[in-house]
Amino acid sequence: MWCSERGDASFLNVRVKPGSSRQGIGPVENDLLTVRLNAPAVEGRANEALVTLLAKALGVAKTKIEIVTGEKGRVKKVRVEGLTAREVASRLDISL
Repeated sequence: MWCSERGDASFLNVRVKPGSSRQGIGPVENDLLTVRLNAPAVEGRANEALVTLLAKALGVAKTKIEIVTGEKGRVKKVRVEGLTAREVASRLDISL
């Protein structure tokens, strides 16, 4: 499952595609949420862009989003504080 819930947070399994021509979120493939980013995978810029894009799409502050694992890879686990898995899926318009 691409989105799960523990305590007061949701966890997203994400595959990042840095250096894409268009930014966007979705679809879900192989239980990973695909996120396309304009930023290159250099000096953490793609990670910063990921947090910014997710915060805007979910309507939360950037401080509520944390990359838990995969900071140096394309597959990441991202924690979103204060939203349930259903709320995340609804705000991203993607089914669970």
